[in-house]
Amino acid sequence: MARPTVDQQLGEFLLITLFLQFIASITMFIDVPVAKQIIGFVYLTFVPGITVIKLLKMKMSGLAETLLFAAGLSIALLMLIGLFVNQLNPLFYVQKPLSITFLLPAINTFVLICMIAVYLGGENKRVQSFVFRFENPIIVLLFLCIPPLSVVGAITSGAYGDNRISLFTLIIIAIIFAVALFSKKTIFSKLYPLIILVIALSLLYYAALISNKLIHFGSDLPGEVFVQKIVERDGYWNPKGPYPESESVGRSHAMLSVTLLPTIYSVLLNLDSILVFKFFYPLIFALVPLGLFILWKNFVSEKFAFISAFLFASFQPFYGELLGLNKQMLAEIFLVLLLTVLLSKDKNKLARNFCLLLFSFGLVVSHYGLAEIFFFFATFMLIFLLIRKQPSKKISVTFVFFFFALMFTWYIFTSSSTVFDTFLSFGQRVYNELSDFFNLQSREPEVLRGLGLEPPPTIWNLMSRVFAYLTEFLIFIGFLWVAIKDRRGNRFGREFFLLIFIAMMFLFALIIVPGLSSTMGMTRLYNMLLLFIAPLCAIGAYAIIKFVLKREDEFKTLLLLLMVIVPYFLFQTGFVYEVTQTYSWSVPLSKYRMGQQRLYSEFGYIDAHSISGAQWLSGNMKIPFSQIHSDRYSRVNELRAYGVIYTGYINVLSNATLLRSSDVVYLNPLNVIGKVMVGWRYSWNISDLEFLHNMNKIYSNGGSDIYKNTP
Repeated sequence: MARPTVDQQLGEFLLITLFLQFIASITMFIDVPVAKQIIGFVYLTFVPGITVIKLLKMKMSGLAETLLFAAGLSIALLMLIGLFVNQLNPLFYVQKPLSITFLLPAINTFVLICMIAVYLGGENKRVQSFVFRFENPIIVLLFLCIPPLSVVGAITSGAYGDNRISLFTLIIIAIIFAVALFSKKTIFSKLYPLIILVIALSLLYYAALISNKLIHFGSDLPGEVFVQKIVERDGYWNPKGPYPESESVGRSHAMLSVTLLPTIYSVLLNLDSILVFKFFYPLIFALVPLGLFILWKNFVSEKFAFISAFLFASFQPFYGELLGLNKQMLAEIFLVLLLTVLLSKDKNKLARNFCLLLFSFGLVVSHYGLAEIFFFFATFMLIFLLIRKQPSKKISVTFVFFFFALMFTWYIFTSSSTVFDTFLSFGQRVYNELSDFFNLQSREPEVLRGLGLEPPPTIWNLMSRVFAYLTEFLIFIGFLWVAIKDRRGNRFGREFFLLIFIAMMFLFALIIVPGLSSTMGMTRLYNMLLLFIAPLCAIGAYAIIKFVLKREDEFKTLLLLLMVIVPYFLFQTGFVYEVTQTYSWSVPLSKYRMGQQRLYSEFGYIDAHSISGAQWLSGNMKIPFSQIHSDRYSRVNELRAYGVIYTGYINVLSNATLLRSSDVVYLNPLNVIGKVMVGWRYSWNISDLEFLHNMNKIYSNGGSDIYKNTP
């Protein structure tokens, strides 16, 4: 069969893109259920980026890299296009620019312009083929069955308390990792990207879809939903922020990753933003381990890159705490893409510079913490290279200054500079805590636990820590091996070697400097550092085997890694704790044996009673004219996320609360059914709140009650 000509390839690409654009636009306007969400998501998340890849003639190594860059470019462009559309309000007095009337034509126009530019490329019409073939489609289909199995397991575990499918899914994942590790068949090595994506997506959905309601996993998801709901309600993102006096609101509101981007998805796909966060953000976040594999395989073997990506995905915050931090989820994609572009040897300067600009913008407007850490890493690396008089072609003074200017301009001139003020306050807090340098108790519990200074409650916790310590030990050995054997950066390149060195120094600083780890949380920071240091674990195993045997032995190296990482994975996911019926932190596996109070207070597991009560309160009470009172958890959970009520309008109840006329008291299921009221520092029995007897109950749904103090 004759191969298609260049013009035929280009024509096919343009026709497919136009057809997808037409179908997506039709389904969005006439509101076709399910099809609208699926086709619309694919169009919004990949098509703008693919057209840019074609336009800039970017060379992609395969489907995996194409998907990664297409998603990263599309998401950054969506935020940028949304920002321009948002300016219709101050420039032309458009009341609600963030509506389908303005957003969809703007996105479609951008895609059409890119397609026209591709077509007019003349001699540059040759484009990479997007036809992909697999040698063994049956194995591919079997792998693709794992994420749906994970979804079914999450639903049955959440709805019926039956976790057998979820447990089976985790076993399957461990087996696939082991088989892929030792298999000599090239089919598995060619499918490493698919396996990584499948495992990451399965782990994320197994936790995220345990409920269709909000679960914050101990993070700030309700605050992110709150600012997004305000933007969607107003149809406009106000750069000044809705509540300038609130630092916490300002930090989230300044991030387009949780305001503008989910609003675009929610408006165009006609999907509640909470479901956007639960369904689509994990799907996007699953690309991070895939991106790390693509990045790391340039410096270590594909097998070591595969192991490192699995280690990154195994760490519990990846499918736990970060599911409540959509800012960091999006930011990690842009951080991985920035590292990939910075450390690549691509000679296409136009594409490289465009990607650096766009991904820098994406990182800055996604998460202030990761942006600041990346800036300091890049700055230290640049200073070191300049001192050594070894200037780098990959990271320049111009780029670092551009990133600095973009970051601080955005953080100073949005949301009343709350992000910049937060940075200063965090620095002041760390400085103030330096007086406790020799006091171990000034460190976070996670730091003490990681150092082995906190006694484990059970033998299973001890075993879990042993395997965690082994991964840390292998990383440390790998760092020493690289530092001694690769001082000049011949293996990793000077830039990546310096990034690893800076990351290890930063990890050391998190341990010894009081208060530093508490700025973001040790688990979140360690998750971020694994983006740089995870390959050291495999290198550490290689170094130990070579040192002991005085020769290289791939089988024994892989066996050592298997004996460490698979048990580590089973402990991190909570598999072992559930099988042994030990105290567990895994909501997907152990929800059925967690009490109502723990689910609600620790993980933010919100039920239908709480949601109905919060929405009724928001819709029927005149806020802020009526002062709201609730317990500590309702104030920041359902009243903020589902009621969209500013926390400044809510007082925390106690047994000494003084009520005024027209004040309103909201009680959640923990208060009504559990008879427990949680204040700022103490808890009371609901019967201790005697003032409730003098109030009128104006709402009740069997779980949530609302009282009003009428004269």
